[in-house]
Amino acid sequence: MLTFFLINKNIAQGYKCKQEWANDKDLKNATLSFCVINLSNGLVVDELNSLTSVVPASTQKVITTSAALGILGNNYRFETKIYFTGNFNKQTGVLNGDVIIFGNGDPTLQSEYFYKDTVLVTDKWALALKEKGLKEIKGKIIGDASYFNKSIPANWIWGDINNYFGAAPCGLSFYDNKFKMLYSSGSIGSKAEVKNYKPQYSTIQYSVNSNVISKGTEDDAYVTGDPFSFVKDVNGKIPPNKTNYEVEAVLPDPALLCADKLTESLNKIGVKLNRQNFCSNYIKPDSVVSKLLMFTHYSPTLDKIVYHTNLKSNNLYAETILLALGKGSIYMGIEAVKNFWQKRGLDVSEIYMTDGSGLGRANTVTTNFQANMLAKIYKDSLLYKPFNHSLPIAGLSGSMRNIGKGTKLENNMRAKTGYINRARGYCGYVNNKKGECLAFSILFNNYNCTAKEAKLKIEKWLIELGE
Repeated sequence: MLTFFLINKNIAQGYKCKQEWANDKDLKNATLSFCVINLSNGLVVDELNSLTSVVPASTQKVITTSAALGILGNNYRFETKIYFTGNFNKQTGVLNGDVIIFGNGDPTLQSEYFYKDTVLVTDKWALALKEKGLKEIKGKIIGDASYFNKSIPANWIWGDINNYFGAAPCGLSFYDNKFKMLYSSGSIGSKAEVKNYKPQYSTIQYSVNSNVISKGTEDDAYVTGDPFSFVKDVNGKIPPNKTNYEVEAVLPDPALLCADKLTESLNKIGVKLNRQNFCSNYIKPDSVVSKLLMFTHYSPTLDKIVYHTNLKSNNLYAETILLALGKGSIYMGIEAVKNFWQKRGLDVSEIYMTDGSGLGRANTVTTNFQANMLAKIYKDSLLYKPFNHSLPIAGLSGSMRNIGKGTKLENNMRAKTGYINRARGYCGYVNNKKGECLAFSILFNNYNCTAKEAKLKIEKWLIELGE
């Protein structure tokens, strides 16, 4: 990238940080890119390698979530439907058939972002079914996740897919598709022990091979293995002298846990059933099964889901949104996103998507695309408000809460952050000292320094941008 500074004299009067980067040994092998657009006149204020394809990390989420708001609308809701099969005798309340919980991808079911009370969503469903006259179930309770293809984005790495941030989307997601291992750690260097798990299945136990050491000040434990298996391997470190220290891993079968909990909820309120007669299903049926719709659960509106997706950089939510756009197919979802932006005049050859969240390193984008996309959103009165609201605020919220404190960025910049190994970036909006609103995207790839040091280098540029 050093040659860019030597041959592009015309941008030498731009942001000062560019000259510092040119002489920074930590960046000599890196790919650096940014693009800044003045939204009052649509002109590029400054740029650097803005047509170079770079790894976006979680800034990918702005592409996915904004397209979803545009395609599905702010008020779109996921529907989870509960059906009866067989024969339901309303006089006796006896169901000679199965109860099917059919999901269409709602990622918020029993999610920590939307369910703060102690009442399980399945308790509410059980009461609704009892109000319909249900007293006894002769068949099974089935958690049906077949609306989504059961898969993990192909380019996600082994080191990610069993950890909470690598939870795969599911047609019937539950508890954010993750569970917590509660550790007890002792003195420095001693082996930490798993004491409990939550949530738990009633009929299957987790099998955890743990080699976690009590050391350090942060959660450096990591989980490996088959994400759909109940067997997990956990290695790494957690802080010493802790009780009930939480290490999160991917839930092996969300649909099964959902069916388990509904069975439990029905049993609690006196519906007669076989407590162990529940299962999950991920395979679409070959033929149409006669079903009676008994209850529909609606998710929060999409604008609220997008808010938590971008504020918390939630990979599960982002992947679910992408699959919703593709009616269960990741490939159709990607095509829907690309078609949306192509119809709005953007060159989609500048994006290469393999997922919706940016967790995979095979994703690429240009900062030119991201900045121009943000400009398009800014001019769309229906899209801009919910999208802008979802972006973390510098110095105040989400992953931006520690950025720009005490500077002109604080409460003045909204941006989505992105970070995976050796890739970091930001994109969003800021008002400069002239009161002009700027759309920007900045991405660093393959730097030779720590992630924290790369963050500080970019933050310095962000502060300069706001001033």
